[in-house]
Amino acid sequence: MDYHFTLSIIGRLTFGYGLCMLIPCLYSFSQNETAYLPIFFAACVALMLGSVMALLRRERTHLGIREGFAIVGGSWVLASLLGALPYTFSGVLPNYVDAVFETVSGLTTTGASVISDLDIVPNGILLWRSITHWLGGMGIIVLFIAFLPEIGAGAIHMFRAEVPGPTADRVAPRLRDTAIALWGIYTVLTLIQIILLVLAGMSLFDSINHTFATMATGGFSTKNNSIQYYDSLAIELIIVLFMTIAGGNFGLYFIVWKKGLKALLNDLEFKVYLGILGLATLFMTANLVCFSSQPWGQALRDSLFTASSVMTTTGFVTADFDKWPAFSKLILLSLMFIGGCAGSTAGAIKVVRFILLGKQSWAELQRDLHPRMVISVKVDGQAVSPAILQVTGQFFFIYMLTFVVAVLLVSAAGMEAWDAIGGVAATLGNVGPGFGVVGPTTTYSSLSDFIKVVLTACMLLGRLELMTLLVFLRPEFWRSHRNW
Repeated sequence: MDYHFTLSIIGRLTFGYGLCMLIPCLYSFSQNETAYLPIFFAACVALMLGSVMALLRRERTHLGIREGFAIVGGSWVLASLLGALPYTFSGVLPNYVDAVFETVSGLTTTGASVISDLDIVPNGILLWRSITHWLGGMGIIVLFIAFLPEIGAGAIHMFRAEVPGPTADRVAPRLRDTAIALWGIYTVLTLIQIILLVLAGMSLFDSINHTFATMATGGFSTKNNSIQYYDSLAIELIIVLFMTIAGGNFGLYFIVWKKGLKALLNDLEFKVYLGILGLATLFMTANLVCFSSQPWGQALRDSLFTASSVMTTTGFVTADFDKWPAFSKLILLSLMFIGGCAGSTAGAIKVVRFILLGKQSWAELQRDLHPRMVISVKVDGQAVSPAILQVTGQFFFIYMLTFVVAVLLVSAAGMEAWDAIGGVAATLGNVGPGFGVVGPTTTYSSLSDFIKVVLTACMLLGRLELMTLLVFLRPEFWRSHRNW
């Protein structure tokens, strides 16, 4: 592996990351907050470190697979460590483990917080929390590719390592054009939601923060009670709409922009995604009406928002679903594993993988009855290659294995079984709130540092879809003489 080239690229990204810190710094300064100084010092650290690493640059014509993995994994880890500095320097989270947890939760768009009282947090820090959401939502590497075209054809390895889904499809022939298109759609939708929330009665500052969290499917709020604070049906419906949009494939939206709504209606994954969301809403509504004696209107309102929030892995809250009947909580737990569509900002396993696993299982049943029959798995009329089916099965196995190992670790550290299941599912799936001690009305602050470290690792593994980080565990990855 070319360590000089890899570190120089990470350094340039770190420098850009430091520039992003100056945005909340300037806002904090404009509001006469003392928090601008800690944020500025953190930005200086990132800028200086990025500059030093960038000086290691040397000419290279090819970026290999290992360098792609190393740049993505290294960038996300370093961004997490540096992004924690504003919290620590400002005294909001003096414990560095807590600060890293909060930053990783932001960048991975999880929304799990260790801050108990948001009312006393400076607006500059709250804005930085939301910016980490927005940067991590579409992907810091995808943004990097859009602005650094000189990386060349090897950038595809970085793109594939970060973009969620079984395949990283391009929407344009050139990868840079794809990155620009995805970020363009992302930005336009962000601006539209900000305007709508302002019109619905939310302040501009809150609108920006909640929009960043919505489009990134993050879930960080500026209020202790999350969206429940506003008690506004209009605000809830706007957020539900954009959470649902953010949980869909942004590449598909580009095709819709080019070819019309017919492309959206013909996409199997999107239809299954909406179908699961609709059924979950109806089942939970009926369950709440029958066993919690809620009126139909309120039950439907709470169920729709919560189902959208959990399935898209956003994590906004309008009701304490930890007090709901067991049937509804099990539905929500299932949605934590399913997640949104491939190519979205949502986390978890993704709808398309469940479609592929279901179709493959059905095909195997047919083969058992007709051994000589040639059966191919098709999605949207196109045959899926055996390689993609194999990778999908491997991902599902590793995801569930990681889940089990993480649950055992946090349980061994003293966490109750149901709390451990909910907490790991919520962090590995980048959802945010779980059940019990990490439920929707509480934070992760009461957990031990060891548990927070495990859950931090779960968030990173979930956002980068396991393989990007787990590949670092293979010894041959670090052998410079091996040609990948």
